[in-house]
Amino acid sequence: MTKRLTLRARLALLTATAVALAVAACATTSWFLVRGQLYAELDRRLKSAAGPSSPQGDAPPRFLRFTQQLTYDLQNCQPTATNQGSKPPPPGPYKILQLVTADGRPCAVPYAGSLSVTDADVEVAKGQRRDSLHDCTGVDESGEQVSVRVYTVQFQADDGTRAAVSYALPLDEVEGPLSTLAWLLIAVSALGVLVSAAAGLVIARASLRPVDELTDVVEHIARTEDLDTRIPAEGVDEIARLSRSFNTMTAALAASRERQQQLIADAGHELRTPLTSLRTNIDLLMRSEDTGRPLPPETRHRMLVSVKAQMQELSSLVGDLLELARPEQDEPVQEEVGLHEVVERAVERARLRGPGLRIDAETKPWYVHGDPGSLERAVVNLLDNAVKFSPSDGTVEVRLADGELTVRDHGPGIDPEDLPHVFDRFWRSTSARSLPGSGLGLSIVSRVVQESGGEVRLDSADGGGTLARVRLPGAVAPAA
Repeated sequence: MTKRLTLRARLALLTATAVALAVAACATTSWFLVRGQLYAELDRRLKSAAGPSSPQGDAPPRFLRFTQQLTYDLQNCQPTATNQGSKPPPPGPYKILQLVTADGRPCAVPYAGSLSVTDADVEVAKGQRRDSLHDCTGVDESGEQVSVRVYTVQFQADDGTRAAVSYALPLDEVEGPLSTLAWLLIAVSALGVLVSAAAGLVIARASLRPVDELTDVVEHIARTEDLDTRIPAEGVDEIARLSRSFNTMTAALAASRERQQQLIADAGHELRTPLTSLRTNIDLLMRSEDTGRPLPPETRHRMLVSVKAQMQELSSLVGDLLELARPEQDEPVQEEVGLHEVVERAVERARLRGPGLRIDAETKPWYVHGDPGSLERAVVNLLDNAVKFSPSDGTVEVRLADGELTVRDHGPGIDPEDLPHVFDRFWRSTSARSLPGSGLGLSIVSRVVQESGGEVRLDSADGGGTLARVRLPGAVAPAA
């Protein structure tokens, strides 16, 4: 299989081809322009020859006078010399001269060669056309066949006899210079193509030097996986834009890899605590069974409750990790959801988790597009957060109106310095590290809300506590 040309070779080839086509077009146009000028000059000479040197009608009827020594009898198609014994002078600057009668007969003029009679010549002789210009073959005075340019003009004698006179000049005067010019243009074109090919190769190398540098950097990154490598991007041309875009891409990849590593480290750290507690409790229970010294019933019950709680925490943590590990492009199927219904279900679940709390909920109809399960989980996470930080006899206020959901608790609140980090994965404030949880709940809330086209924020509430605001686009009535 033929190896494909490199980009540099293709660019040089395209440049040479473009220049070759341009040179060929210019050369062809120049050749035709020169040809037109030469033919125009030849026609001008023929027409000027037919002027003062044209036949004069001062001879007797049926006779055509060319010079002082020669007249021509059109009826008999024969010359009549007025000065017998002397050769008539050349009839003019033309090479060949010939008469054509109205019936298409050629009448040769002595010492002036002969021409092939064409239909155009006959039409001029009959008076159907004033004159005619064309190419044909003829025989000159020496009997040699030549290609000539013919100008035929009509003539009418005093007695009404119609005829035509054809003047001819050889085309060598045109074809010779045109042939020389053609070879010269071919040579110049070939030289131009060679020069353009060399120039194209030089231009391709200079133009693709930044691409070579970019290729070297990409190969270095592929070989070393060093995403911190940057490409110098100077200027505003396409190569500079490509370099900046590549730098942006590698920076995004580096940030993604860093987040992935941080997620793994944080997940390992969060999993270590419940796993350690589970292992300790299970080891104590197994040691009790192995030694035959059973634990007191209260202690055994307390340990089993702790194991169950740790298992629930592990299950919740694994579920949160799976939710956050879902690719963003793998979005759940969205449908029209009554957000007020989702909030009401989430409130019922939250009341079971905080039996000593009072949850005051007030909702108005609001329909949004999203995944029902994800939206309910996000609302439950907000309520769990409020329940966890509320005092045992406190109140959680839930309001849904005009597309805005607010959840307000009366707990210790959030330090203003911590507010920018509340939606980060595994982030937990200093006061919350002793409480159960993985630090992923608000991250899931933020992701679900963004997938539904909304926004979420946490603020410190007036009078203490935290106020969570979620705003989702929608309508007060379902779509028809």
